[in-house]
Amino acid sequence: MSKKSMSTCLFKPMRRREALSLIGGAALAFSGLPFPWSGTAQAESSRRPNILFILSDDHRWDHMGCAGHPFVQTPHLDRLAREGVRFKNAFVTTSLCSPSRASFLTGTYAHTHGVKNNLTPWRNDRTTFMEILKQQGYQTAFIGKWHMPGRLPRLRGVDHFVTFTVQGGQGRYFDCPLVVDGREEPSRKAYITEELTDRAIRFIANQEKAPFCVVLSHKAVHHQFLPPPDLKGLYDNAPLNLPPEMDPWVSSIDGNLFYGMLGPVSFLYRNYCAALTAMDREIGRLLRTLDQLGITRDTLVIYAGDNGYFWGEHNLVDKRYAYEESIRIPFIVRWPALIRNPGRTAPHMVLNVDVAPTILEATGVGVPRFMEGQSLLPVLKRAQAPGRTAWLYEYFRDYPYRVPPHTAVRTRTHKYIEFETERPPELYDLVRDPGERHNLYGTPRGRELAPRLRALLERLRASGGRTGD
Repeated sequence: MSKKSMSTCLFKPMRRREALSLIGGAALAFSGLPFPWSGTAQAESSRRPNILFILSDDHRWDHMGCAGHPFVQTPHLDRLAREGVRFKNAFVTTSLCSPSRASFLTGTYAHTHGVKNNLTPWRNDRTTFMEILKQQGYQTAFIGKWHMPGRLPRLRGVDHFVTFTVQGGQGRYFDCPLVVDGREEPSRKAYITEELTDRAIRFIANQEKAPFCVVLSHKAVHHQFLPPPDLKGLYDNAPLNLPPEMDPWVSSIDGNLFYGMLGPVSFLYRNYCAALTAMDREIGRLLRTLDQLGITRDTLVIYAGDNGYFWGEHNLVDKRYAYEESIRIPFIVRWPALIRNPGRTAPHMVLNVDVAPTILEATGVGVPRFMEGQSLLPVLKRAQAPGRTAWLYEYFRDYPYRVPPHTAVRTRTHKYIEFETERPPELYDLVRDPGERHNLYGTPRGRELAPRLRALLERLRASGGRTGD
């Protein structure tokens, strides 16, 4: 079969029996309970929505068909965008796995929740939105990559906790051993993205009365960027159009070996794109499950990446820096019961710290005062709702990486970055220079803009990131 015909057949709509066969007998054996495909689950969900939060790793904002990528196939993320709202200006407050993941769960910045890099441990006294929902009668599950330093926590308010600790919590794409509710178990599927999806489907299908909250946290698409065998080489002939400033071997020079990206950038990038399509395929299985259970309308689905990724821009790989490719993420919200004008693209600047407040307000729970994000429900209800005008970015030292600690303010039109080292500040006009190639700091225009942006950055730092917008 040609690659073209193969990729075409991957995305044909599947019937109910075909979807069940994908899950397989292994998934059915996860518990002795029946597999309720009757569509009667969640009788009360019209009052309180189910929650499905899908979090990917290192998925940058522009790598989706609905975001205009020239060849990456993401038909199921595209479906979410058609049936919901896609935020084209979504960001993380710290572009690094562990801090960002803690911000999603707590609705707070890294300086508040304390996970400042990939070395500082999660504090068990932190409150997550799952804990609050459990107190409100939700059945809760965290399935997938935890990847915060320290021992695996006893997550309060989580009924079902599936994760992995191998490779420092990064997990493996193939044959990844799991920790299921504190017990070690082998993976039943060879490919980790399929395995985690199986377990999420199993949990959702078994919730017959109480509303559920599932956090599905994928390893994909973190390096080593390995697709499943049937998608290997899917994009071998695709024209890459990588940035002109990129060194083809940037992943292997200037300290970048710490990032674990061995090989030429073009080879790694093609695998990254194929692994992304593999994850999208599994998202399709999840969406079909909601359809077959009859709960699509009353399920709030949020899809996001934990940070962006450089593919040679600024001659960089990985993330961490406050440039757009690093801090900007895909962010899609679908909730048919609430969103009356689906398919729109929202220009509002939204952050990872906004997820927890949004979920809590959507479920009728008040947003705790300790949360530093903002609920997005006003924007989901009304396209003309106002949004924030500026926000704070922060990056802390993360040994052994050579990225200097820095803070930044990002407005709708400009970005100003200050470093803790002797490196001079940087200032960019994002309207005229979206690629951030021309640092205005020290220029006549920069001297005009810098005082206002510096003062705004100081106010944001002093307020802990709260803008008052």
